[in-house]
Amino acid sequence: MRAARLPIFSALLSFNGGFVDVACFFGLKGLLAAHITGNLATLCASIVLGTRGLLSKMLAVPEFIVIVALTHLVGHALKARGRPAARILLGVEVLLLAAFLALVARNAPFADPDSLVALATALAAIAAMAVQNGVQRAHLPQVPPTTFMTGNATQFAIDIVDVMQRRATPQVAARVRHVLLNLCGFAVGCAVAAAAFWMFGFNCVALTIPVAIAAAALTP
Repeated sequence: MRAARLPIFSALLSFNGGFVDVACFFGLKGLLAAHITGNLATLCASIVLGTRGLLSKMLAVPEFIVIVALTHLVGHALKARGRPAARILLGVEVLLLAAFLALVARNAPFADPDSLVALATALAAIAAMAVQNGVQRAHLPQVPPTTFMTGNATQFAIDIVDVMQRRATPQVAARVRHVLLNLCGFAVGCAVAAAAFWMFGFNCVALTIPVAIAAAALTP
């Protein structure tokens, strides 16, 4: 991938990571489709407080792991055949987001987040974010995380100290800019999702599809 495209590409994925998390949190009673750590916390809260949405949170972690593993297997098979694995797999993410939107458009709002249709909607969103994470880690390791902002914030804090003390290499200085762009992209995605959900309801997830298509088009 051309160096100039890389920050734009990862900012688009970060935008979708924040957007999907916030939309799912509102529409599926606390589910965080791209944030496994958060799902473990909200799962515990659901158990203790007796809130709904328990099934999707219970299935989020194993589903995420299985989908990432399948993404990795398929990616290896595509590369062995000389196919553009990252682009094809991000195309799969677009299809999963489309399935997510179709389920939302047909069934939302969900009175019972533990119903079968709500569970299927949650699983589609989680699968899309798992594919995104699997592609980024396995095929585009030069891209900072697009959903794991705790790690990005930690890396930014460490690197910015080195930059300010003039100890940073050009690579570290470039990483500071890239990580900051991902942090901003994720934050903007969260903010836009909150505003869009307030105005349009759960159907706001339609916005993630053109963003995902644009990201796929920028891959090699």
